[in-house]
Amino acid sequence: MTRIAVIGAGIAGTTSAWSLIRRGYDVTLFDRQRYAAMETSFANGGQLSASNAEVWTHWSTVLKGLKWMMRKDAPLLFDPKPGWHKLSWVAEFIASIPHYERNTMETVRLALAARGHMERMAQEAGIEFDREKRGILHVYRDRKGFDHAAKVSLLYAQAGLDRLPVSPDEMRRMEPALTGDFHGGFYTETDSTGDIHKFATGLSDAVGRSGGRFVGGASVTRLQRDPDGVTVWFEQGGERHEERFDGIVIAAGIASRAFAAQLGDRVNIYPVKGYSITVNLDGAESRAAAPWISLLDDDAKIVTSRLGANRLRIAGTAEFTGENRDIRADRIRPLTQWCETMFPGVSTENVVPWAGLRPMMPNMMPRFGRGRAPRVFYNTGHGHLGWTLSAATAEAVADVIGNDLPSEGRAPFFRPVLVAAE
Repeated sequence: MTRIAVIGAGIAGTTSAWSLIRRGYDVTLFDRQRYAAMETSFANGGQLSASNAEVWTHWSTVLKGLKWMMRKDAPLLFDPKPGWHKLSWVAEFIASIPHYERNTMETVRLALAARGHMERMAQEAGIEFDREKRGILHVYRDRKGFDHAAKVSLLYAQAGLDRLPVSPDEMRRMEPALTGDFHGGFYTETDSTGDIHKFATGLSDAVGRSGGRFVGGASVTRLQRDPDGVTVWFEQGGERHEERFDGIVIAAGIASRAFAAQLGDRVNIYPVKGYSITVNLDGAESRAAAPWISLLDDDAKIVTSRLGANRLRIAGTAEFTGENRDIRADRIRPLTQWCETMFPGVSTENVVPWAGLRPMMPNMMPRFGRGRAPRVFYNTGHGHLGWTLSAATAEAVADVIGNDLPSEGRAPFFRPVLVAAE
């Protein structure tokens, strides 16, 4: 039987593992945490958002970063402290600006393809993940932001996504809880939201039920490839282990860069920190005052998702400060204040803060497919769109592996379990 190791059990790793399981591979899913999806896939903004597929490689992003550099509460915070990794990443980011339109449209196409794959995975694995199919509403307070969004919508349309302009009155009819003065908005009916952690852990459990294996609390220390396979060295429970596989998928978030170097590839991922708060809607008044439709406030760079009746997820900001997982009060405070301003009837007495490191490639495009050497594959670098894109990139990687390393032994798994996905 063809054995594949998947390194990383976040959303990219669990979707990769499931895509391989259903094709008949013997899959081992490794993660340094005891459980799946405990890092960047734990508490993100929740949006499955083709409508947020615009890549950041635009001169306006550079100008905003420079303008906000000295503001601790800025939506985009860039630490000017030099370092070779950061400098090389920024240089490649700027070099990718001429490809902004092409990469935005390609990201939209991936996001549209991912929808069907994700829904099928949820049905097959029997996952309930607080899915809300109410669309996503982008809101704009001034004409400048709205006009830029109109140009972006034209790119989206070329890639097959309809995003409709809406007036302030239409916005309030869509979401009666919405307050504030707006110039207008754009609405994408086909977008949705859901709990990434529930989905990824559900897939991890399904991998185990379907003949695969999850190895949690496993710190992978070394990878070595040769013409016949890949050896994985890892530490678990104070003991050292060594296992041999026919192929490997690197889906380890920001750690993918170091693993790729061991395997002869350069994957220039940089950690971009994002923050979220989960507002627990403990009272009936808070539940009634919280929005159900998912929002993206483009000026504040903040998104919301309703995760069931009792939780509201609010997320945003981008922080270029290296591999730093500290949860800073001055970065969390703007999220709480935004909630209190936009939805004054929602109590913020019970708020859970979180921070995660998005694995960003300089061109804002995920790295998926073959590595330089045979038997090495990648599904990583999705940045802020891992939840939106991973199901499509996982399927693409599994197809490539199917061509290069056909599965031998177990019959492919295609039978869905009889549990509703929603």
